[in-house]
Amino acid sequence: MHTALRTEFLIGIDWGTSVLKVGVFDARTGRIVAHASRNLAVINGFEQDVNAGWRLFAGVVEELRARCGSRWRRVCGIGLAAQGGSSILAERTTGCAYTPMLLWNNARGADDCAELARRTTPQFWRSHFRLSTPPAGLGRLAWLKRARPDLFASKHIHAGAGEWVFHRLTKIWRQDAGNALQIGTYSPVKRRLVDTALRLIELPLEMVAPLRQGHETAPLSDEAARLFGLPSGIPVAGPYLDQEAGYLAAVGVCRRPLQCSLGTAWVGNFRLPVGVRGSSPFQLVLPSPLDDGELIVHPLLTGNTSWEWALSTFLDAPPTEILTHAARMLARRIAPPDGLLAIPYTLQPNPISATHGAAMFFGVSAATTRDDLLRAVVAGMACELARVFAALREHNVIDGVVLGGGASQGKFFRDWIAALFNPFPVFYQRDPVLAAARGALHVFAPLAASAPVKPSPPSNALTPQDAAKGLLYYRALHGMHEKQFPLSKAFAVEKDQRRLRETGDPP
Repeated sequence: MHTALRTEFLIGIDWGTSVLKVGVFDARTGRIVAHASRNLAVINGFEQDVNAGWRLFAGVVEELRARCGSRWRRVCGIGLAAQGGSSILAERTTGCAYTPMLLWNNARGADDCAELARRTTPQFWRSHFRLSTPPAGLGRLAWLKRARPDLFASKHIHAGAGEWVFHRLTKIWRQDAGNALQIGTYSPVKRRLVDTALRLIELPLEMVAPLRQGHETAPLSDEAARLFGLPSGIPVAGPYLDQEAGYLAAVGVCRRPLQCSLGTAWVGNFRLPVGVRGSSPFQLVLPSPLDDGELIVHPLLTGNTSWEWALSTFLDAPPTEILTHAARMLARRIAPPDGLLAIPYTLQPNPISATHGAAMFFGVSAATTRDDLLRAVVAGMACELARVFAALREHNVIDGVVLGGGASQGKFFRDWIAALFNPFPVFYQRDPVLAAARGALHVFAPLAASAPVKPSPPSNALTPQDAAKGLLYYRALHGMHEKQFPLSKAFAVEKDQRRLRETGDPP
């Protein structure tokens, strides 16, 4: 780990699913010196042209370099975070991409996953990967192998977004554990790459990049140095899974945060210290970036896709004004009428037909208004977050909540979450868009990598008692349908954690 900084600026990169974000930060204070972003063209909803993305990145670098002027020469480190679970087949030496980047939400390979599930048992995936089903990335690899068998040769490599960008920066192939787990090559049980799952589709482990070890860095290559206008050899950290980097941006706020990324999918990230074990059907178990414990990356079955649907369906307002209209309406009354509930699973498979869409409303009456239905969606999303992570509160695995992502800017969401997690403190990041880019700089300057936050105390608009009653109703409704949504089971702490409960300290 770098303990001394030669100069005082750092570049953080977050290569997302649909947006590229780059920031220049003061290494001593964490102040944002300059930042820029670009929308990445997403083809058919689930592919990226990585070469077009790299051209956008080169434009961002040029823009930031011009804005920083002479200060640009004081850059001494670069950190990279990226979305995980994606797939590119590339030439091993040059990094030339032979396929588009198939994103994590690409459904190709779904039939292959189903076939892998039939050939194995749930216990197989739990015992090796602490997953309930074959990971989607492994099914995509099987599909790619059938579609492009010519590319599965020793001179080629399979890479995710972070690996491919890291190679463009350093000429070194390296992947994070989060991406590796999503393609079935990282075992949290053995804490290393394994070929256990790859053998099922007859692929060697050499087809994927080596695993990143801790916070190791690699030198900026001569080619990338010319792009940046910086000396070669500057250390580059990463690649980090974007959720891992988001967590690192929150660790300076409290000792054991639950960092929640309220984005396209809502995701909770938290650390289980040594001696504490837990599980759920929908977790990713990664090495802790801080100690010998585990980092749990836990998606929810809801997210801003559900929120955007509710906004466009229940409010009559121009797109540019719809959030303002929602905030005003929810400021008048934040809670839905007593007994009106919503389970916001808009993107989940329908349990009674071969379609998608499993959201449901309960308690609708002839007096229910569209405003009431929107309030029910807000309450349902917040209650889902509290329901899934209830065990973390009960066992003192966390000591605070740090909110990031676009929806964290909605006071109504913050008010619900603050009331539901009371008495734990709740904070929200002041610059959530750059949180992962900032967190990727943790190895260089841990304090500067911690995103600035504001407190979000419980509001008079919603008392903890009323929120608790709403959560009680929500859990009762969810319990009636839980068997239809096996992936929705809440995270469970597996052992009696008396020391945590009694002292608040990890064992």
